[in-house]
Amino acid sequence: MKHLYIGGYGPGILTPGGGLTRLASPSFLAAHPTLPVLYAAGELTQGWLTALTRDGDALTPLDERPSAGDSPCHVAVSPDGAVLAAANYGDGTVSLHRLDPRGAFTGTMTVLPHEGSGPNPERQQGPHAHQAVFHDGVLHVSDLGTDEIRRYTPQGEKLEALRLPPGTGPRHMVFSGSRLYVVGELDGIVTCIEGEKSSGTLASRAEGVNQPSHLDLAGEYLYVANRGPNSITVLRADDLSRVAEVPSGGDWPRHFAITGDRLYVANQRSGVVTEFALKDGVPEPTGQSIKVDSPSCVLPLS
Repeated sequence: MKHLYIGGYGPGILTPGGGLTRLASPSFLAAHPTLPVLYAAGELTQGWLTALTRDGDALTPLDERPSAGDSPCHVAVSPDGAVLAAANYGDGTVSLHRLDPRGAFTGTMTVLPHEGSGPNPERQQGPHAHQAVFHDGVLHVSDLGTDEIRRYTPQGEKLEALRLPPGTGPRHMVFSGSRLYVVGELDGIVTCIEGEKSSGTLASRAEGVNQPSHLDLAGEYLYVANRGPNSITVLRADDLSRVAEVPSGGDWPRHFAITGDRLYVANQRSGVVTEFALKDGVPEPTGQSIKVDSPSCVLPLS
């Protein structure tokens, strides 16, 4: 299997050589764009962020600081490597952290709280920031609790938000030029937005409740992970037409990553990361897997 760093709700980060870097609940990982530095979100009530230097396959602690919120579930680094954004799911706060030339935290963080709610009384009683994405000089944050894509400058200036239909529960998103794809955890729909136009399709055709987790693009295809159906759906990116829906190789596919002709799925509840080969865009099991305690993020790095 490729070089994978795997984060989760277990005791730490599993490194490519099979070692374990112990951290508390490192549920999401992100890499610096130019430096051998990795960032982990410690998904705790008092959230924590850790910067680690990569030395071969091993990780060495570089710096750490609070995430300024409750339960950070996603981190992202700006393309210029100057800012790390953390999305705190528990209270909806987003925090911005400036990075120095080593990739360590520097200066005072910028804290961006939010207010609002949605029609789902169990899941949308308040804001729940779920993912941070830098695109075209703007920080986009999906807020499951308020049915918005919040937008800010990299310095933290608030911009007009993109509002989605009530009850969407936007979880993850991905851009392709001016086109934005969003998957709703609550409505189970993949939506494509371009300018004033939008279209959507169900993430899964399986019966029962679906809580989609992650989506990503590779070439002409859009991939979506479905929790409940425990499947990966393949759609054509241009029109959201369905290509295939295949088993994820485990229970509760929380995240996946695509690198080259391989797709790796973190099946959280069954404690396994499964490998697939992509044949004409469709994932096919290779029979390879890695046992991990409660995996929630897969990060392939060379």
